[in-house]
This record gives sequence, C-alpha cells and structure tokens, in this order.
Amino acid sequence: QVQLAESGGGLVQSGGSLRLSCATSGSIFSFYTMGWYRQAPGKQRELVARITRGGSTNYADSVNGRFTIARDNAKNTVYLQMASLKPEDTAVYYCNSDPPRAYWGQGTQVTVSS
Repeated sequence: QVQLAESGGGLVQSGGSLRLSCATSGSIFSFYTMGWYRQAPGKQRELVARITRGGSTNYADSVNGRFTIARDNAKNTVYLQMASLKPEDTAVYYCNSDPPRAYWGQGTQVTVSS
C-alpha cells in the first residue's frame, strides 16, 4: 500500500524558514522521481520542486533559490527546506512521485504571514 505522510508545516512570518518532511513507502520511493507540490486556495495544485533517484533537482521559478529538495534513500524520506518564505507561499504542501500517482496524502499546511 502506498504511504505518503507529509509533516513540518506551520505558521511562519514572512522571511522565515520551514522544513517539510515526507515519509513514503518503499514501493513509491525507490523507483521514482519525487516531487513536492502545493495547492493554494482557489488555485490548481502545482509542482514546485522535484528530485530524481540520482539526486538531480529542478525548481519552479517562483521558489528557485529559496527552496531546496533532498531525499534520504535509506529512510524513504523526501524533504523540502524552505527559506525566505513569502505570503504567496501559503498553501497545502504535498509530496508525490513525478508524474504523480493517483493517491495523495493529507498534505501539510504552510501559512506565511506578512
């Protein structure tokens, strides 16, 4: 059974930092490029960062230079380090493979106050 469990969100002031974690089941983590997605109220879910099995990374223009994605293959965990947060980063953040599978976890809420 696929497991995606996101954690680490919270309320932070503009300019602050957060580190998100996603615990995954081996069946999804071991073979796929993984990504962090976010969905703001009234908007479509978007991919903000991705990391291949080998560690190559790509970022959306809106977060490039502020967010860093990483993975720990031994722990089946993927991370998103977020810095210099802005109010427009407010969203529910999810992890999934890229392209995403049908199953999504509950996500973790990130709220950035101005």
